[in-house]
Amino acid sequence: MNFLRGVMGGPSAGPQPSGAETIQKLCDRVASSTLLDDRRDAVRALKSLSKKYRLEVGIQAMEHLIHVLQTDRSDSEIIGYALDTLYNVISNDLEEEEQEENLPKQVDDLGSQFTEIFIKQQENVTLLLTLVEEFDFHVRWPGVKLLTSLLKQQGPQVQQIILVSPMGVSRLMDLLADSREVIRNDGVLLLQQLTKSNAAIQKIVAFENAFERLLDIITEEGNSDGGIVVEDCLLLLQNLLKNNNSNQNFFKEGSYIQRMKPWFEVGDDNCGWSAQKVTNLHLMLQLVRVLVSPTNPPGATSSCQKAMFHCGLLQQLCMILMATGVPADILTETINTVSEVIRGCQMNQDYFASVNAPSNPPRPAIVVLLMSMVNERQPFVLRCAVLYCFQCFLYKNQKGQGEIVSTLLPSTIDATGNSVSAGQLLCGGLFSTDSLSNWCAAVALAHALQENATLKEQLLRVQLATSIGNPPVSLLQQCTNILSQGSKVQTRVGLLMLLCTWLSNCSIAVTHFLHNPANVPFLTGQIAENLGEEEQLVQGLCALLLGISIYYNDNSLENYRKEKLKQLIEKRIGRENFIEKLGFISKHELYSRAAQKPQPSFSSPDHMMFDHEFTKLVKELEGVISKAIYKSSEEDKKEEEVKKTLEQHDNIVTHYKKVIREQDQELEELKQRINTLTSQNEQLQATVTQQVSQIQQHKDQYNLLKVQLGKDTQHHNSHSDTFQMNGIQTEEVSKLKEELEEWKNKHELLQGQLWEKDSVIEKLKSSQLEMGTTEQSSQTSRSGGLEHNNELQKELEMLRSQIQLQSAEISKLQIENQKLQVMSTTADHVLGDSSARAANNSELEGQLEQEIKELKSEVKVLSEEKESLKQHLDSSSSTVAILQDEKSKLQQEVAESKKEQDDLLVLLADQDQKLSALKMKLKDLGVPVEDEDDIESGDQGDEDEDGDEEEQD
Repeated sequence: MNFLRGVMGGPSAGPQPSGAETIQKLCDRVASSTLLDDRRDAVRALKSLSKKYRLEVGIQAMEHLIHVLQTDRSDSEIIGYALDTLYNVISNDLEEEEQEENLPKQVDDLGSQFTEIFIKQQENVTLLLTLVEEFDFHVRWPGVKLLTSLLKQQGPQVQQIILVSPMGVSRLMDLLADSREVIRNDGVLLLQQLTKSNAAIQKIVAFENAFERLLDIITEEGNSDGGIVVEDCLLLLQNLLKNNNSNQNFFKEGSYIQRMKPWFEVGDDNCGWSAQKVTNLHLMLQLVRVLVSPTNPPGATSSCQKAMFHCGLLQQLCMILMATGVPADILTETINTVSEVIRGCQMNQDYFASVNAPSNPPRPAIVVLLMSMVNERQPFVLRCAVLYCFQCFLYKNQKGQGEIVSTLLPSTIDATGNSVSAGQLLCGGLFSTDSLSNWCAAVALAHALQENATLKEQLLRVQLATSIGNPPVSLLQQCTNILSQGSKVQTRVGLLMLLCTWLSNCSIAVTHFLHNPANVPFLTGQIAENLGEEEQLVQGLCALLLGISIYYNDNSLENYRKEKLKQLIEKRIGRENFIEKLGFISKHELYSRAAQKPQPSFSSPDHMMFDHEFTKLVKELEGVISKAIYKSSEEDKKEEEVKKTLEQHDNIVTHYKKVIREQDQELEELKQRINTLTSQNEQLQATVTQQVSQIQQHKDQYNLLKVQLGKDTQHHNSHSDTFQMNGIQTEEVSKLKEELEEWKNKHELLQGQLWEKDSVIEKLKSSQLEMGTTEQSSQTSRSGGLEHNNELQKELEMLRSQIQLQSAEISKLQIENQKLQVMSTTADHVLGDSSARAANNSELEGQLEQEIKELKSEVKVLSEEKESLKQHLDSSSSTVAILQDEKSKLQQEVAESKKEQDDLLVLLADQDQKLSALKMKLKDLGVPVEDEDDIESGDQGDEDEDGDEEEQD
């Protein structure tokens, strides 16, 4: 045991063994010892050496430690030591004490190499999963830490092993339900590593009720006021939801968005935010953005946006937005979150437009945000967030665009000047001395004009007062004036993007732009010069603006027709040079960055050059403009002729389409009429059946009344029988009266006898008293008197018993007498009411005869109605026959119209053959000809524009 003493710090004699030798001896001890205590001590020693001699323990002891995990599972202590030792070997996390010491630097990939050795046998990972199921703290906690370290080192390989093992993920989900917070918190960290970049495991974890458990933990810990456990739970939720449409839909359908609202209930006292609270709230806002990210499918994003509005989450975010004392980074992230919650959702955009800041007087939140955007003293990140919020507010929101542009029009500007409008702030930022404000205001105004030709025309009416005494200048003219003055590159790029957006798809704006004679020479001069790399971007945008002026030119200005502008480019710039300068835009590095995502995220203000929506416009117009530049005047004329013929062709087709539509409408109307008539016929038939059933019911009622009348006559005849019965009852009453009188006589006789006996008794009592007063009577006379007295008492008792019996009989007779009197009175009543009943019977017969007459009249009326309904049915059947004849005629007309259409299609096919022959001739002559699909798409775009203009007018 000398090596154990050396390891444990005991005194030893002789030279000390090296660390590798000690580890070798300990490994032999673990492998060969039969006693569990010896193996446990050896593993404990290896654990103490594993941090200092990580490499040696990993190389020599890993196999033995795995064997201990397999064989000694009954002893939790040795299993815990083995798991701790493996964790120290595999983990790259060094403790602070070890970092302070001057230890030899370990190889960076040492942990990954040991992890690879451990997971080479997949049984080791499944063994570890079974150990994690143990409830013993000394086994479960080291197992969780070891599995987390394995996932950190070799994540994808370990994820695959856990995924294929039976119930592997479900076992780990039980860690969240552990009552010991240490294991639960480390279980959250383990699930973080397990769910990284693995959609399959993310789905399993989500459907194992992870959302419910994690949200419960966040609530228990105090939401945003909680500690680092809340942060870990939020990171795990982000792993589960980010770029996982299935889990996002499950999160929304499970009504978990509603449970996010309490996270953002920030009190009025917002001073003294802790660093952990800032971190938690930042992650909570990012989690909201994950659900409504523009990269998600549009349907999923829209449903989440609506759910956030209905549960009040958007309202809560707007309260944070307008609150005071909120840290700057939280305010910035809140603005970005609100931006994506309202982006493209009309309902949320309308609500955001109605939000007012708590100021006196109250101002709209949009105005307050724009004030911070054009304020150069605000942080750069905050200004970018406000610009993104304004862009999201206007995205697919023509109503909001119109409200912003209307604040610039002369008729809607506040004459008093008390309130600052959004349009005034944008104009102020557009012409301020700060180049970043110029760029932000130009991009914001361009978004107000995006895909809205009507507003582009209305913005031409905006007039600006430049200085006192000078006439007002249009906004378009002022932009070109600032552009020609040679300001900073960022300002010029912003103004050029605004002008390109303004002039695209708006020939009237192009005419106004070309009407200024200084604009075209300025653009050609900028493009023709050979300037440095910084100016190449401006040259490319000038080329794009000039190309837009050519492509959308309606030739209304004689001096700036398409042909003349092309000749000007050919003479002063050269076509190839023009196309090369135009290509500078898409080749720029900042262009490719801006094209990636809608949110403007720049490392510094100098990199703020391109807008995401503008990159889409460049992609759309670059090829079209290059084609338009190379076309000659003859080709333009031929194209115009072809367009005219195509327009005529289209007019013919549209005419016949209208005819066919009208015929279809007529057919549908006739079908509807037939359907209505059939429904009316069915209703009439139903009413007839109802009336027939009612007639039958009336007949049945009539028969019942007849039967009842017969019964009443029988009852009237039976009154004589009742009178006979009453006669019998009177005879019985007379007999009972006679018996009653006899009993009364007997009672009177008995009472007389009773009175006589009482008088005798009184006489005996008086004689007895007299005998008691005389003292000279003899004994014999006394005894004889006593005997006589006893006999008299016996007779008296006999008489009393007889009297009691007779009184009982008398009471019975009195009760029977009362009953007979009641019966006699009832009989008298019956005899007295018989005449009244006879009168009532006569009245009932009269009423029944009247009801019978009324029923007969109703039957007559119903029969008349039935006949009228039959006549109506006959007339409706005749109308149906007429309509069927009309339908057959219309079907014949439709067949004839189809024949005419076939003839027209044949004619159209002939015309198409002629057109294709003409196109082949043009191609033979060397003239480039566009395909029909391009022409049709262009015509369709023109039709859509005309339709939009008509609707907005």
